[in-house]
Amino acid sequence: MIEFTRQYGRYGYRRVAALLRDAGWQVNDKRVERLWRREGLKVPMKQPKKGRLWLNDGSCVRLRPEYRNHVWSYDFVHHRTDDGRAFRTLNILDEHSRECLAIRVKRKLNSTEVIDALTDLFILRGFPAYIRSDNGPEFIAEAVRDWIKAVGAKTAYIEPGSPWENGYCESFNGRMRDELLNGEIFYSLREAQIIIERWRNHYNTKRPHSALGYRPPAPEAIIPMDQRPIMH
Repeated sequence: MIEFTRQYGRYGYRRVAALLRDAGWQVNDKRVERLWRREGLKVPMKQPKKGRLWLNDGSCVRLRPEYRNHVWSYDFVHHRTDDGRAFRTLNILDEHSRECLAIRVKRKLNSTEVIDALTDLFILRGFPAYIRSDNGPEFIAEAVRDWIKAVGAKTAYIEPGSPWENGYCESFNGRMRDELLNGEIFYSLREAQIIIERWRNHYNTKRPHSALGYRPPAPEAIIPMDQRPIMH
């Protein structure tokens, strides 16, 4: 338990208990909680729940994912390498499975990069019914809208000032910053790309997810290196 806590310092006792069971230990959450508190370990504070935006007719704006490849969402995260230079990540999720489909890491990302990243995924997985995104310029660029429409998917832009409508990406971005970015020093962009991709693999195949009964989002989802799209 202490070794897992040392490895994954932002995990609570329930997530650590799931990792222990996955490793072959026959323990329940309550026993791990007792040991956790006896060792003086702290349980990370829960994030406040987000509300939903309701219309006057009583309908909810939020589109809820019902199956894999129903709704994908994507967003940017900003960070810096040790020399102070900024870089961005483009995070793409399947909202139903919670799988992180891709993280593209570059100094600059624009609407062309969004199209390139989605194209790679469409070739590997087909296209979703809906693609949810922020209303920023990279995402509402006419070229992106036209391209998504041409392949047969639909866009679902969130309302300005309503981040809870993109709650899956918001939650993922928070986990990524809390569990990875805040605890790492990246000395180069290439190092950031390698470490972030390694964390994405862990998130998909090992990290217990509370919304999935403390199972990882997609243990079978890691694609062999020789079948992955080339990162630009």
